[in-house]
Amino acid sequence: MPTDKTDLASSGGNSNTDSSVQIHFDNSYFNELSGFYQSQDAELAPSPSLIKFNYALAHSLNIDVQSATDEQLATIFSGNQKLEGAAPLAQAYAGHQFGHYNPQLGDGRALLLGEVIDREGKRRDIQLKGSGRTPFSRSGDGKAALGPVLREYLVSEAMHALNIPTTRALAAVSTGEQIWRNQAAIGAIVTRTASSHIRVGSFQYFAANGEQDKVKQLADYVIDRHYPQAKQTDSPYLTLLTLICEQQAKLVSKWQLVGFIHGVMNTDNTTISGETIDYGPCAFMDSYDPNTVFSSIDSQGRYAYANQPHIAQWNLARLAETLLPLISDDEEESVELATNALQHYMACYQELWLVGMRAKLGLKDQEEGDLELVQELLSLLDEQGVDFTQFFRSLSQVVGGEKNETEKLIKQTEEWTAWNKKWHQRLDRNPISPAERAELMDRHNPIYIPRNHKVEEVILAAEQNNDFRPFERLLKVLENPFKVQPGCEEFAQPAPSDFGPYRTFCGT
Repeated sequence: MPTDKTDLASSGGNSNTDSSVQIHFDNSYFNELSGFYQSQDAELAPSPSLIKFNYALAHSLNIDVQSATDEQLATIFSGNQKLEGAAPLAQAYAGHQFGHYNPQLGDGRALLLGEVIDREGKRRDIQLKGSGRTPFSRSGDGKAALGPVLREYLVSEAMHALNIPTTRALAAVSTGEQIWRNQAAIGAIVTRTASSHIRVGSFQYFAANGEQDKVKQLADYVIDRHYPQAKQTDSPYLTLLTLICEQQAKLVSKWQLVGFIHGVMNTDNTTISGETIDYGPCAFMDSYDPNTVFSSIDSQGRYAYANQPHIAQWNLARLAETLLPLISDDEEESVELATNALQHYMACYQELWLVGMRAKLGLKDQEEGDLELVQELLSLLDEQGVDFTQFFRSLSQVVGGEKNETEKLIKQTEEWTAWNKKWHQRLDRNPISPAERAELMDRHNPIYIPRNHKVEEVILAAEQNNDFRPFERLLKVLENPFKVQPGCEEFAQPAPSDFGPYRTFCGT
């Protein structure tokens, strides 16, 4: 069981404070949820070195690092030097992993340093990932390897630029040690930020232990932190569930619209805030195939691209089960109300996804036949194995009257000719200027995504040659995914034929 607050004096030799970095911690989770975590310091990194620091994100978080050297940043964001006001802790949670319930997971390789209030007045977590063992590590070493850390930094920042809710990367540091992952690997730590790290599994942990008072305490905390509007309703806990469902609908619809596949949609990786978390086995789809799976451990395709909306609903049902006693004293009424909220999730998801698909096709209004139009197109892309990202981006060239690549991407079959005619007829019934339509499409159809082969290239260069220039270049491209960047054509191309089937692995 998680302990209450413990002595925060460093037990591992970590230094005390550093005036070169000013972080004004305001730690509500630590102060208000005693018993929901274990206090823990990071293990000492032998020789930390800064790989990357996100100065723009730091500024938005009111973190002052202007006088800090790379060495000082590495020391702090490796966990070697504790900042004044930090209250490092490992959170407790459970979770369904690939449908099987694990009663105790928790932060096995992560430490929540504390919270800050950003420049918009929003509360944000700052967490180290890969900083060593915690009471929840079980047989793991609590460390992270360089490759997964670079992947998380790249993909989370790319997701942010794609306007998809996500945790973000504040820093990446190599630790100066080797760790073992089937073979020797370079140790590293990523510092990530989030609206919070509270998960569906956080509720499951206490509900499964019969601690309904703690479920209520956590629900009240989540309402205060994320959904204060729920307090103004007659049924705040039902409203809480409904609002979380809506956030998940927004999130997953955005995933589907860019071909993102999370890879490990366990309940412990489903955030209450509606942010994408955990970038271990994630990847982006090249050729459109709804059955695409990348994760090496997802042998049954549970978390395939097409299944993601339904898995999110399944995860939300597990959350609903923990909240039933709070929704109503009448069990049957609670089940009925929670079921309605879950049905509301799917309705929300379908509506948001179709709105997004209309924008990708250059449509600002709606017609009854739009869903059929979209489904026919996706069937064509699936049959021909057309690159998802390239195809949709090419369509804006069609409406702009420019020479376009669409005809090179898709075979000119009778089915394609018929769909193309139907699409143009639909465009004619939604009369906006070609320039306005092209601009709408270009805002919703990225040119650059974290292409899997490019991500692997930068990881390989860093691991084998200590060369981070490819990482820096790819990161720069991904920060502006919707605008043409001269000289960056290679980043818009799918993997070469010799890249082979792609598999990802849990590692962070």
